[in-house]
Amino acid sequence: MQAPAFPIDERERVATLHSLNILDTEPEERFDRLTRIAQRMFNVPVAQVNLIDSSRQWVKSTAGLPAQESPRSVSFCGHTILTDEILHVEDAQRDERFHDNPLVTGDPNIRFYAGCPLRVNNRRLGALCLIANEPRAFSEEEERLLRDLAGMVEQELAAMHMATTDELTQLVNRRGFEVYARQALGLCRRQKLPATLVYFDLNDFKRINDRFGHAEGDRCLRTFADCLRSIFRESDVLARLGGDEFVVLLTSSAPEAADAAIVRMQEWIAAKNEEEKRGYALCFSAGRVGFDAEEQRSIDELLVEADAAMYREKAESKRGRANA
Repeated sequence: MQAPAFPIDERERVATLHSLNILDTEPEERFDRLTRIAQRMFNVPVAQVNLIDSSRQWVKSTAGLPAQESPRSVSFCGHTILTDEILHVEDAQRDERFHDNPLVTGDPNIRFYAGCPLRVNNRRLGALCLIANEPRAFSEEEERLLRDLAGMVEQELAAMHMATTDELTQLVNRRGFEVYARQALGLCRRQKLPATLVYFDLNDFKRINDRFGHAEGDRCLRTFADCLRSIFRESDVLARLGGDEFVVLLTSSAPEAADAAIVRMQEWIAAKNEEEKRGYALCFSAGRVGFDAEEQRSIDELLVEADAAMYREKAESKRGRANA
């Protein structure tokens, strides 16, 4: 048996999948309707929407077979996400990748498989697949039909992504942050890991909007989002809460690490200001608060504390400029 390899963008791919907050959710008619259509259209016993997590294949929707997750190592769809092409296996018993796969030699006794990768934000997250217990061919016309159906599944996945994504900056929005931050803090509690929350506010942002226009204000917000992505880790939760307010939750990280990241941000922004010389200086205030796994503070309480710390820092900075 040949276990599927990992895509070169595996970390980003898994992060995108987790950002949908779809794993381990209940069945939904919008997906089930599409697997039923696929099952009837191609006259196969089974059609599924499968998503490939770090170490498992999770079934979001199934027609013709009970939903049951399986190890990624035996997953056909794990192979499908390695390219943009449809994976077509006419007879798994004659394919060196799958002939001794337990899904072929045992239940559900897969002989025929066809899977089309599902993409969100240019990341292949899983597949819409067809399964049968007898070998069969798969024509070019059938491939086109399967790809069309997969596009409809992708639209539903993208809608879930948009519900938790800030359209302007492509960071997580407030709704998404509340979901992912609670999950992250829950993990920190279970594993007794520290965390740090940093609250950011752009200084004099209203003046930039008033003097240079909202298009330039939008550009400032995107630049700041780029700074956050450049400085913080992929495992950190980055979000735009609204307006000119941003937040980062650093997991498995003490406050000192956040302080060092803020210094790097100041250097990054200063270099950008010097490079672009747009008639104003983009700058920010930040407040941070540490989280101890033994504490019971909620993400809402941490946001309030970090917001207060940010405003204290902003006030002290203004007093310092006034006395200079």
